[in-house]
Amino acid sequence: MNFKQALKPSALIMETTPGKRLEKLVNVVQELSLARNLETVTRIVRKAARELTGADGATFVLRDKDKCFYVDEDAISPLWKGSRFPIETCISGWTMLNRQSVIIPDIYQDSRIPTEAYRPTFVKSLVMVPIRIMDPIGAIGNYWANMHQATKDEAQILQSLADITAVTLENVQIYEELEARVKQRTAELEVANKQLEAFSYSVTHDLRSPLAGIQGLVQLLQEEYSLQFDDESRELMGLIEQSTKNMGQLIDNLLAFFTTSKKELNSVNVSMKAMAVEYFNTLKEQEPEGRAFEFSISDLPDAYVDRTLIKQVWSNLLGNAMKYSRKKDKTVIQVGYEETPKDIIYFVKDEGSGFDMMHYDKLFGAFQRLHSDQEFEGNGIGLSLVERIIARYKGRVWALGTPGSGAAFYFSLPRI
Repeated sequence: MNFKQALKPSALIMETTPGKRLEKLVNVVQELSLARNLETVTRIVRKAARELTGADGATFVLRDKDKCFYVDEDAISPLWKGSRFPIETCISGWTMLNRQSVIIPDIYQDSRIPTEAYRPTFVKSLVMVPIRIMDPIGAIGNYWANMHQATKDEAQILQSLADITAVTLENVQIYEELEARVKQRTAELEVANKQLEAFSYSVTHDLRSPLAGIQGLVQLLQEEYSLQFDDESRELMGLIEQSTKNMGQLIDNLLAFFTTSKKELNSVNVSMKAMAVEYFNTLKEQEPEGRAFEFSISDLPDAYVDRTLIKQVWSNLLGNAMKYSRKKDKTVIQVGYEETPKDIIYFVKDEGSGFDMMHYDKLFGAFQRLHSDQEFEGNGIGLSLVERIIARYKGRVWALGTPGSGAAFYFSLPRI
């Protein structure tokens, strides 16, 4: 066979038309856009490099300081996968150092080829292109078992693949860095949360004893010396008693808040309507006589949830609706639901004091309050507790409000 015959393209190459190459390259771009690690990138690129030019083999090479690391290959017989060669001694290194592609129709006639490394292989001709022209980070090589004069179109399509690969590798590095940061921040957050929970749990338990002592002393003073109190003294004792009750409620809420995420879910079928009515009536009994109420409730769908936890949701949402409606002549509360293909959305609406949506980001934060203690009592735990509970069921909580006109709170739960 003479050299001219040896350079005749194979049948596979002749079938690889420019249109088909472009279509294949577009598909490769789509595949690489979803790649998130080096292994996926090399798998896609090694296969595509062969198919785009009809080569008998392809290698994926990365620069490793002063070495060329042959990371992966797709070939008719083994080449150099896993090997590292000095960058000055191999053609992939020459491509990276000179920042340009190279077409070699006969490797044994080119002084840049370390022929001893090629003699055990099938390679007779090759094309090598750099991955990233400006500052090469690797190279892609195509090889033929017969003498092959690669065309400019073949070299160009291979360079296009290399350019796309360069962008993909940069994205992969960014994804890996972000993922590492997320893992680190998540680990740090878990440690911080555990420390905070341990501290809060300890503090709340430690506070119960002195608080019980204060409550006992207040009760003793009222029983033994109430007849000696004047109006101011009675008012002060009332304030002390109310403060201890608020403190006790805060301790209970703190314990509920920090144990909610640890409590094992014991989900059962719960009548949401019956529970909402029950809690409304309980809260209504605690309100002063003569207060006007207008309460409406739809036939709420049942939910498959933990009864104890969902009680916390209803008591907090209905309790807030009651509390923030006290300055109105009539307390108007509406409980209803909406449906989506996947979720049931329950809501509690009132016509109370409402809130400014500009401060929405504070609404579900622990210890965050949009009203002062002088306006409405509270400790800023309730809504954050509701959000934690609903999150355990992969649901979400949100709200809408208008100052002076009321608020609507929504929570979603998956269908039974």
